[in-house]
Amino acid sequence: MFWKSVVGKLWMTIIGLVALILMILGVFLLPYIDVYHFKNSYDVKRLFIFTGIVGFSLTTVFAFFLFYKITQPLRMLKKAADRIRKGEYNTDGLNILNIRSTDEIGELAHTFNHMAKEMQVTIQDLNHEKEHLSSILRSMTDAVITFNAEGNVVLANPRGEDILRAWNDLSWDGDLEERNANTAHIPEPLHALFQAVLETRSDLTDKVHVQQGVFSVVMAPLHSQDSVRGAVAVLRDVTEEVKLEKLRKDFVANVSHEIRTPLSMLQGYSEALMDDIAASPEERQELVQVIHDESLRMGRLVKDLLDLARMEAGHIEMQHETVQLDQLIQRVYRKFSVLAKERDIQLQLEMPPESMILGGADEDRLEQVLTNLLDNAFRHTNPGLQIVLAAGYTETSKGKMLVLKIADQGQGIPSEDVPFIFERFYKADKARTRGTNGGTGLGLAIVKNIVDAHHATIAVQSTVGQGTTFTIAFPVEI
Repeated sequence: MFWKSVVGKLWMTIIGLVALILMILGVFLLPYIDVYHFKNSYDVKRLFIFTGIVGFSLTTVFAFFLFYKITQPLRMLKKAADRIRKGEYNTDGLNILNIRSTDEIGELAHTFNHMAKEMQVTIQDLNHEKEHLSSILRSMTDAVITFNAEGNVVLANPRGEDILRAWNDLSWDGDLEERNANTAHIPEPLHALFQAVLETRSDLTDKVHVQQGVFSVVMAPLHSQDSVRGAVAVLRDVTEEVKLEKLRKDFVANVSHEIRTPLSMLQGYSEALMDDIAASPEERQELVQVIHDESLRMGRLVKDLLDLARMEAGHIEMQHETVQLDQLIQRVYRKFSVLAKERDIQLQLEMPPESMILGGADEDRLEQVLTNLLDNAFRHTNPGLQIVLAAGYTETSKGKMLVLKIADQGQGIPSEDVPFIFERFYKADKARTRGTNGGTGLGLAIVKNIVDAHHATIAVQSTVGQGTTFTIAFPVEI
């Protein structure tokens, strides 16, 4: 390798020039000595040889010294360049090259040190910017996913990785299964939007429905000069917002419907009184009674709406105290016994002989729960049938629980309607009309909020034509 180095090439060049000069001198000088018969010609030739050897030696020493002074800084530059290539920088503020000379090589070393420092600062700034961007992506609740032009995932924050993992676990039809077998590929719900972004080269927004979830997607292209090298998608889970918007619309529609009927009756019967349509005091009394009943119904509706709004806003007032649940149940049972006799319904009470105590509960709220459930049971149970109010302790995986059951033999609830019966104004029988003693449609929603406030659970079992059973499980110590 010596002959291929700069030192070797320069040394061979100088030695060759010196040899060429000596050979030329020898060719012309030695014959001249022999022709003119110089005395001691042998001494002259020997002197010539000695001069050549000394010349070669001095030239070699001088050349190596000169080459060392030139090539040593170059070697240091090469080593420094290799260190920079490997990412090794001086973090103590010192120069990466220690060459102290004022010639061109010294200026080159000074420029190299300045370049290394600037490069180190630039790379540190880039790393800080990268860490800053990475922290922002990790802390975002929205999913951020970057795709290349082939649709492969390049980068995703933790939320985006969760969505990709969940979507790729789903089964898709036909060729989609093979395409989504690679978890790094764009998921099927985003495929159409991704193709549209690549074609239009503009930002697009869409809503994607995946099973029960709804995602708002904003996808923008990544430009590279005159081409599109990929796209970045920002996904936000708007499932709750969509549900709340639907609930709001349903709530407005239902409230309008519930209020319209009593208002129409109030207006109609009051106009009848004003026009003196009633021909007798009995008819007038009947009209006044209808107006009174409808005003009470509207009052109950407004009261229930206010109670439900306060509960859902977290402003429910709870009086935490120890409750003798057996005494509360007996009091509610006695209150509904009169109504049971009037409607020819058998109201049966089943309780253990020992007292049942519930700690940290609100007695008035619990009475409201029992009243609402029993009122529903009576309104949907025909005469001659039975309603059972039962209570007792039971052991579960969560500890000792106090269980309340209200079972009726009424018309029952269809299985497809059971998950929605605790929603406001929900009616299992869409064609059912309310009488003057009908409910407001908010009773079960209020029951659910009160049960949740007691850290209890409520479950429903119903069979159409056979009846419905509500089961409430309270932890003994709330």
